[in-house]
Amino acid sequence: MQQPTISPRPLTRNDIKTLTLAAVGGALEFYDFVVFAFFALVIGERFFPADLPDWLRQLQTYALFAAGYLARPLGGVILAHYGDKLGRKKTFTLSILMMALPTTVMGLQPDYASIGVAAPIIMLLLRILQGAAIGGEVPGAWVFVSEHVPHSRVGVACGLLTSGLTLGIILGSLITQGLTYLLPVGVLADIGWRIAFLIGGGFGLMGMFLRRWLHETPVFLAMQQQRSQTFLPIKTLLLSYRPALIFSTLLTWLLAAAIIVLILMAPVLFQKWFGISAADSLQANTLATCMLMLGCIGGGMAADKWGMRRSLLVGCVLLAAAVLWLFYCLNVAPSQFFFAYGMVGLMLGVLGIIPSLMVTVFPPQVRFTGLATAYNLGYAVFGGLMPLFITLLMPYNRQLPALYLLALCGAVIVGCLIFRGGQQDFSKKK
Repeated sequence: MQQPTISPRPLTRNDIKTLTLAAVGGALEFYDFVVFAFFALVIGERFFPADLPDWLRQLQTYALFAAGYLARPLGGVILAHYGDKLGRKKTFTLSILMMALPTTVMGLQPDYASIGVAAPIIMLLLRILQGAAIGGEVPGAWVFVSEHVPHSRVGVACGLLTSGLTLGIILGSLITQGLTYLLPVGVLADIGWRIAFLIGGGFGLMGMFLRRWLHETPVFLAMQQQRSQTFLPIKTLLLSYRPALIFSTLLTWLLAAAIIVLILMAPVLFQKWFGISAADSLQANTLATCMLMLGCIGGGMAADKWGMRRSLLVGCVLLAAAVLWLFYCLNVAPSQFFFAYGMVGLMLGVLGIIPSLMVTVFPPQVRFTGLATAYNLGYAVFGGLMPLFITLLMPYNRQLPALYLLALCGAVIVGCLIFRGGQQDFSKKK
């Protein structure tokens, strides 16, 4: 099938409106998903027996956290199926509702002291619903914005959206710090964490309201006119686009590892294994996350100007160098820690290139399904289990996070050199 094309043109006011609404909604939904990580310690204390050893309570809490990642593939594939069959906008709106409702219930549900073992079971089910929602939200957002803008602006569109998702992490961090500062420890443990979840539920409903002004993508509308509605996207994907699926999963592996290790887990790792104070770790993490937002926009602009693969190759090299420098500073020159961590955040802008490359290796008829399957498989397998993997092995080698990320950067470079073409390079239909 001949693909619908969009004539080259600059970004219009409607394009900017679409990007803004998609990014704001994505940021609010991403806040809902990650706020669990910021209150993991309190959740462990409230939803598991008080007589459990600390290590077991922490392990079970991380298992709840991982459940959201492990639920991503199923939710993502189901939502993406309807996104490829019925439209991007409908699925894009549904995913944010699926996130807002469980987050609100999390803030209201009774704890272990009130209902016993039912408390962690309910939390587990809600976390699974969150994972299913985010599994459709993030790839759906990338597909949505990439199909609204001209092909020559796909990089900056995906970079801006990824930057917006990062804003959700910053928002979660700031609200957590604000509640921690304003509320006594006992009040924070009783109701403070609930406030954060209820705020998240409100954010999700706000995001759903904002998306009323979005319109279906021109690519999907053109695709509807050119094909019947009888095909099964996941079947077509697995039969004809396995190379694209494998390559995109590898890209997601790097994306997941970089975000989880260098942003979400880093403050705890720096405190526990390198003697950085809690205040310095959190401040430096906020700096790195802000630099990540700028880097994603820069990475997207580079992809449009110099090409996606070339920019990704250079970005992986720069990220590897920045990670090496950061861990050198942690061990030898702690006075340079802030600057080195900030540079790592900026070099993480390579993550803004990854979605733009992923949306181009799948044709429109399986784009949502292909992107969602690769993204969610990568996050479920390599993202959800990564905190446990790092926690178990750090006592044997403090440089493990750096070595892990360097190996992934090398794997992506090799993958880019192997797959050098466009969609035909990834399709089994020559």
